[in-house]
Amino acid sequence: MADETERDFIPVVEETATVSTRRVVSGRVRIATQTEEINHLLPTDLASVEVDVVRVPMDRRIDTIPDVVTEGEVTIIPVVEERLVVTRELYLREEIHVRRIEHKETIDVPATTRRQTVQIERLPADLEQPYQKDDQDDL
Repeated sequence: MADETERDFIPVVEETATVSTRRVVSGRVRIATQTEEINHLLPTDLASVEVDVVRVPMDRRIDTIPDVVTEGEVTIIPVVEERLVVTRELYLREEIHVRRIEHKETIDVPATTRRQTVQIERLPADLEQPYQKDDQDDL
Protein backbone atom coordinates (compact mmCIF):
# COMPACT_ATOMS: atom_id res chain seq x y z
CA MET A 1 0.00 0.00 0.00
CA ALA A 2 2.54 2.28 -1.02
CA ASP A 3 0.04 4.41 -2.83
CA GLU A 4 -1.64 5.39 0.31
CA THR A 5 -0.43 8.64 1.64
CA GLU A 6 -1.23 10.22 4.85
CA ARG A 7 -3.45 13.23 4.67
CA ASP A 8 -3.86 15.90 7.33
CA PHE A 9 -7.09 17.86 7.58
CA ILE A 10 -7.14 21.56 8.44
CA PRO A 11 -10.53 22.67 9.69
CA VAL A 12 -11.82 25.97 8.28
CA VAL A 13 -13.75 27.92 10.89
CA GLU A 14 -15.98 30.97 10.46
CA GLU A 15 -17.27 33.13 13.27
CA THR A 16 -20.65 34.83 13.03
CA ALA A 17 -21.94 37.74 15.07
CA THR A 18 -25.51 38.27 16.19
CA VAL A 19 -26.84 41.65 17.29
CA SER A 20 -29.83 41.87 19.59
CA THR A 21 -31.42 44.66 21.55
CA ARG A 22 -33.13 44.82 24.88
CA ARG A 23 -35.11 47.55 26.53
CA VAL A 24 -33.65 49.28 29.52
CA VAL A 25 -35.49 51.83 31.62
CA SER A 26 -33.52 55.05 31.39
CA GLY A 27 -36.02 57.30 33.11
CA ARG A 28 -39.65 57.74 34.06
CA VAL A 29 -42.22 60.48 33.58
CA ARG A 30 -45.15 61.30 35.84
CA ILE A 31 -47.97 63.28 34.20
CA ALA A 32 -50.86 64.74 36.18
CA THR A 33 -53.76 66.78 34.87
CA GLN A 34 -55.88 69.14 36.87
CA THR A 35 -59.23 70.57 35.75
CA GLU A 36 -60.42 73.90 36.99
CA GLU A 37 -63.72 75.65 36.39
CA ILE A 38 -63.73 79.28 35.36
CA ASN A 39 -66.89 81.35 35.83
CA HIS A 40 -67.48 84.03 33.22
CA LEU A 41 -70.04 86.78 32.81
CA LEU A 42 -70.84 86.96 29.11
CA PRO A 43 -72.42 90.23 27.92
CA THR A 44 -75.58 89.65 25.90
CA ASP A 45 -77.75 92.24 24.17
CA LEU A 46 -81.49 91.92 24.70
CA ALA A 47 -84.03 93.90 22.69
CA SER A 48 -87.70 94.51 23.34
CA VAL A 49 -90.36 96.64 21.72
CA GLU A 50 -92.94 98.46 23.79
CA VAL A 51 -96.13 99.75 22.17
CA ASP A 52 -97.59 103.04 23.39
CA VAL A 53 -101.26 103.41 22.40
CA VAL A 54 -102.91 106.84 22.54
CA ARG A 55 -106.59 107.28 21.77
CA VAL A 56 -107.25 110.67 20.14
CA PRO A 57 -110.98 111.67 20.09
CA MET A 58 -111.93 113.20 16.73
CA ASP A 59 -115.77 113.28 16.34
CA ARG A 60 -115.49 114.78 12.85
CA ARG A 61 -117.73 114.18 9.85
CA ILE A 62 -115.98 112.51 6.90
CA ASP A 63 -117.07 111.34 3.44
CA THR A 64 -114.88 108.23 3.06
CA ILE A 65 -113.11 105.85 5.41
CA PRO A 66 -109.51 107.06 5.87
CA ASP A 67 -106.58 104.70 5.22
CA VAL A 68 -104.22 103.48 7.90
CA VAL A 69 -101.25 105.88 7.83
CA THR A 70 -97.72 105.49 9.18
CA GLU A 71 -95.84 108.69 9.99
CA GLY A 72 -92.31 107.88 11.17
CA GLU A 73 -92.72 105.50 14.10
CA VAL A 74 -96.42 106.32 14.61
CA THR A 75 -99.16 104.30 12.92
CA ILE A 76 -102.57 105.98 12.78
CA ILE A 77 -105.56 103.63 12.62
CA PRO A 78 -108.90 105.36 11.99
CA VAL A 79 -111.96 104.14 13.90
CA VAL A 80 -115.24 105.10 12.23
CA GLU A 81 -118.91 104.69 12.95
CA GLU A 82 -122.05 105.33 11.06
CA ARG A 83 -124.65 107.59 12.68
CA LEU A 84 -128.25 107.58 11.67
CA VAL A 85 -129.62 110.99 11.00
CA VAL A 86 -132.07 112.14 8.40
CA THR A 87 -129.25 111.31 6.06
CA ARG A 88 -126.43 108.96 6.74
CA GLU A 89 -123.11 110.68 7.45
CA LEU A 90 -119.73 109.27 8.22
CA TYR A 91 -117.86 110.67 11.23
CA LEU A 92 -114.28 110.09 12.21
CA ARG A 93 -114.85 109.09 15.77
CA GLU A 94 -111.24 108.77 16.91
CA GLU A 95 -107.75 107.85 15.79
CA ILE A 96 -105.55 105.40 17.55
CA HIS A 97 -101.90 106.38 17.46
CA VAL A 98 -99.53 103.45 17.97
CA ARG A 99 -95.88 104.25 18.67
CA ARG A 100 -93.19 101.59 18.85
CA ILE A 101 -90.55 102.18 21.50
CA GLU A 102 -87.53 99.90 21.33
CA HIS A 103 -85.46 99.24 24.44
CA LYS A 104 -82.03 97.63 24.47
CA GLU A 105 -80.04 96.57 27.45
CA THR A 106 -76.88 94.60 28.02
CA ILE A 107 -76.98 91.94 30.68
CA ASP A 108 -74.33 89.56 31.98
CA VAL A 109 -75.17 85.90 31.57
CA PRO A 110 -73.26 83.57 33.94
CA ALA A 111 -71.43 80.69 32.23
CA THR A 112 -68.93 78.12 33.49
CA THR A 113 -66.07 76.76 31.39
CA ARG A 114 -63.39 74.21 32.26
CA ARG A 115 -59.67 74.30 31.62
CA GLN A 116 -57.05 71.61 32.25
CA THR A 117 -53.45 72.16 33.24
CA VAL A 118 -50.75 69.49 32.96
CA GLN A 119 -47.80 68.93 35.27
CA ILE A 120 -44.93 66.77 33.94
CA GLU A 121 -42.25 65.51 36.30
CA ARG A 122 -39.21 63.57 35.07
CA LEU A 123 -38.05 60.85 37.48
CA PRO A 124 -34.72 58.96 37.47
CA ALA A 125 -34.68 55.36 36.30
CA ASP A 126 -35.27 52.75 38.99
CA LEU A 127 -32.26 50.51 38.30
CA GLU A 128 -33.45 47.74 40.60
CA GLN A 129 -36.58 47.01 38.55
CA PRO A 130 -36.15 45.30 35.17
CA TYR A 131 -38.12 46.72 32.27
CA GLN A 132 -41.58 45.24 31.91
CA LYS A 133 -43.86 46.00 28.99
CA ASP A 134 -47.32 47.12 30.01
CA ASP A 135 -50.26 48.93 28.43
CA GLN A 136 -48.72 52.33 29.17
CA ASP A 137 -45.85 51.77 26.69
CA ASP A 138 -48.03 52.72 23.74
CA LEU A 139 -48.65 56.24 25.06
